[in-house]
Amino acid sequence: MWPCPGLCHTGPAPASAAALPSPASWAKTRPVRNRPLRSTFPGADYQLKVIGHRPTPLRDFYHALLRMPWAGTFAVISGLYLLANMLFALGFLLTGGVAHAAPGSFSDAFFFSVQTMGTIGYGAMYPESVPAHILVVAESIVGLSITALATGLVFAKFSLSRARVQFTRNAVITLMNGVPTLMFRLGNERGNRIVNAEIRVVLTRTERTSEGITFYRSYDLRLVRDRALSLSRSWSALHIIDRDSPLCGQTPESLRAQEVELQVMVLGIDDITLQSLHAGHRYFAAQILWGSKLVDILSEDKEGDMVLDLRRFHDTEPTPSTPDFPYPKAS
Repeated sequence: MWPCPGLCHTGPAPASAAALPSPASWAKTRPVRNRPLRSTFPGADYQLKVIGHRPTPLRDFYHALLRMPWAGTFAVISGLYLLANMLFALGFLLTGGVAHAAPGSFSDAFFFSVQTMGTIGYGAMYPESVPAHILVVAESIVGLSITALATGLVFAKFSLSRARVQFTRNAVITLMNGVPTLMFRLGNERGNRIVNAEIRVVLTRTERTSEGITFYRSYDLRLVRDRALSLSRSWSALHIIDRDSPLCGQTPESLRAQEVELQVMVLGIDDITLQSLHAGHRYFAAQILWGSKLVDILSEDKEGDMVLDLRRFHDTEPTPSTPDFPYPKAS
């Protein structure tokens, strides 16, 4: 029996396409929203804007430095170093007491501050008054602190393992052994292995209650295989669309109307650094291709060796329509 029209495998296939409901009746199987609750862009991501949250930039400053690119991190360190030297240069200008420094010369005071903070000590300029000595002591403490913080930040950023997991640009819905199946592919772009790899897929969509309240609801998608001893180059994730699947009875139109998103998360351990790794990806409704399949990238050459063609990692191809699987043909 086929109680879920459009897309669901619950038993033997019908004898002919006439036993299946027409595409015009698919939209009637599930209520659709009259207006979108938020803007969605096909194939694009979006950001969640939080209103009313009190910003705490100093608490998150360390994490921001770890997340930003290397150029930004070095720019922040250099800016902090120059700012500290300029402040102490102003102090030396106000107090004086620096031997061989031209009176009122900010450049001499600045370069003396740099020599003091960097513990260079050329000997041409040196403090000769009590206020200048006090500033030198304070600047040496600040310099040691900046050096320690910069060293720790660079080391933490350099030693932080980041996963480079590649996902196919599109997920596909195709037949596998006669069963409707959601499929996408992922692979490790690095030369290492991600051991004890685990993948989770969550479907998020908007739903409306009987009271008229619209909210976002998440469903865990059960995969054929959600764990692997190691993730190297390629792994195909498969979700069978059966009666219990949240994709049962869905159509491309209903997925767009419900603003469906597939959130994918991969967890594992780097076999070199033994650090935990994670990588995430999202598929929007417009990125789910109906009636297509992923191109096979594993083949055997004339010498009997296995060949993995990563050049076709993202390639898909349309599949022929069948009477028992009425989905729109891939364009």
